[in-house]
Amino acid sequence: MSPDDIDDLARRARDGDRDALEGLLGAVRPRALNICRGVLPYSGDAEDACQEALLNVATKIGSWDGRGRFTTWLHVVALNCARSTYRKLRNQAVPTDFEGTHHDRPDPRTTSIIAGTRLDLLEAMETIETTHPQYVEPLLLRDVYGMAYEDIAQLVGAPLGTVKAQIHHGRKLARPLLRGDA
Repeated sequence: MSPDDIDDLARRARDGDRDALEGLLGAVRPRALNICRGVLPYSGDAEDACQEALLNVATKIGSWDGRGRFTTWLHVVALNCARSTYRKLRNQAVPTDFEGTHHDRPDPRTTSIIAGTRLDLLEAMETIETTHPQYVEPLLLRDVYGMAYEDIAQLVGAPLGTVKAQIHHGRKLARPLLRGDA
């Protein structure tokens, strides 16, 4: 489906057309799953996050204002669900002993995300979010998902210059965390 077709389905679904909602969910599911896989490399975890994202789309479609592309709004919904799933997995993980020395790391046998390559990035974003939450979403949307600055500005409702500054400052905060300097 073209982006215009998806936007049309989303408008109809937002206005209460149940058939349009079903069609929309089917059309955007692969995109939502790919977004979730970008954060959660284990398929089962990505599927869970995707289902949560689709549920959020179905129940909160009225919050999409229709000014920007529906797929841009979906991107943020799916990204937030993937991050939420990651947090849940991290909090459920059980510390384990490694080679006789206790470490406060989750057991990779019980938490699949630990095997993923995005653990350092997600931990860095969690750290930045505690002190500078305004930088996290624009930074992830730009540097992980490659969204255009203009799309991010429209999505977060901020001027283009502000978004560029947030991304710049977010990168400055993330670099030492990703290098392990912090």
